[in-house]
Amino acid sequence: MVKLNKIYTRTGDLGETGLTDASRVGKSSPRIEAIGAVDETSSAIGVARLDALGDLDAMLARIQNDLFDLGADLSMPGEGAGDLRIVPAQVERLEREIDVMNEGLSPLTSFVLPGGTALSAHLHVARAIARRAERAIVGLAAKEKLNSALVQYINRLSDHLFVMARAANDQGMGDVLWVPGKNR
Repeated sequence: MVKLNKIYTRTGDLGETGLTDASRVGKSSPRIEAIGAVDETSSAIGVARLDALGDLDAMLARIQNDLFDLGADLSMPGEGAGDLRIVPAQVERLEREIDVMNEGLSPLTSFVLPGGTALSAHLHVARAIARRAERAIVGLAAKEKLNSALVQYINRLSDHLFVMARAANDQGMGDVLWVPGKNR
């Protein structure tokens, strides 16, 4: 269990931060950029949860917890075993939830613009931030070995948030659709 007695440590005052293995890296390193984008994703999901109820809120709560696991995974260099690594079962759970939510949605006839209900709009913001986190993680994976389930999870998460945003828009009936060239 994590126990924080003191919030500030002053160890980062010179622009470095510590990883789980006790190594230190610059706060602008690709690894810390990825961890930060994951944290932003969780924060955006926290805002979305203000409007989420029932099953949607429960899914978002699980995802926020997974994102802390994902951040812990990123904070441990290498791809080997560790106490907190994203596992394929977490990716599979996202896929099952996507499939269940998607079953009840109206078919897409155009690209979806972020909007509709407040919950849907917040989920689209979280989705866009998750895509940024994915880009940062993929960039890091191009330079260092990472847990492959971690990359799969963040990729599936943006799909999950997209489908959930549609579900929050009256099962897709309230989606705001892109009309190509509408304002020419």
